[in-house]
Amino acid sequence: MHDQNDPIHKPVVVIYSGGMDSFTLLNRLLSEGNTVLPVSFHYGQRHARELECARQVCESLGLKHQIADIRAIQGLLGESALTSDTAVPEGHYADANMRATVVPNRNMVMLSLAISYAISQKAGAVAYGAHGGDHAIYPDCRPEFVERMRAVAAVSDYEPVDILTPYLNWDKTRILEEGLRLGLDYSQTWTCYNGRDKACGRCGSCVERLEAFAANGQTDPLPYETAAGADT
Repeated sequence: MHDQNDPIHKPVVVIYSGGMDSFTLLNRLLSEGNTVLPVSFHYGQRHARELECARQVCESLGLKHQIADIRAIQGLLGESALTSDTAVPEGHYADANMRATVVPNRNMVMLSLAISYAISQKAGAVAYGAHGGDHAIYPDCRPEFVERMRAVAAVSDYEPVDILTPYLNWDKTRILEEGLRLGLDYSQTWTCYNGRDKACGRCGSCVERLEAFAANGQTDPLPYETAAGADT
C-alpha cells in the first residue's frame, strides 16, 4: 500500500464535496506536490451549495474540476434527510438521530465512479475524506469498508488504483488543525446540511464544525443563523 505521506507520481482523483474535510484533503495533497483531479457529485443533496464552493475553489487553484450529476439515482436511496424533505436532525453528530442523514452506500457509489475516472486518467489513487468522527454513523466511512474498497480498487483494472484516506482515524478537530497550519481559508467551504443562506448552527454537521473551531481556539468564518453559532 502507498505511504500516504509520500507524493504520488501519478495524478490523484480527489472526491471533493466542498466541505471542510475534503477541502483540507485537497490542499494537503497539493502541498505534498501531487497532481490532483477533483471530482464532485450532485446526488440530490439539499446542501448542494457545497458544490458551488468546490467549483470556486478549483477555479481559484486552476484545477480541472468535474461535477458528476447522478441525481437520477435518488429514487434508489430512500428517505435520507440529505436528499428529501425529511427534517434535518439537530444536535450532536454522534447522536442516534443523525442516522437519518445516512445516504445508503453513498461512498461506494462515489468511489466506484471516481475509480473509473482514475482509470481513464491513468491516475494512481482516489482520495476521500472519511474520518474517525463518521465511523459510528456512516458505515461506508469505517476502516473495514475502506480496506475492502482498497482491495477492489486494486483489481478494478490491470494497473492497480489505491484508495487514500489519510484522515481515517482523525477527528475533525485534528483535520482543522492541519488545515490551519496550511493557512487555509475555511470561508471557502460549506458544511451545514441545510442549504440556506447561512449555516444553521444546529445540525450535527454544524455542531461538529463549531466544536472543532472552538477546540482550535478559532472563530469559524462562516455566518450562522443562531446566536450560538455566530458567537462560537
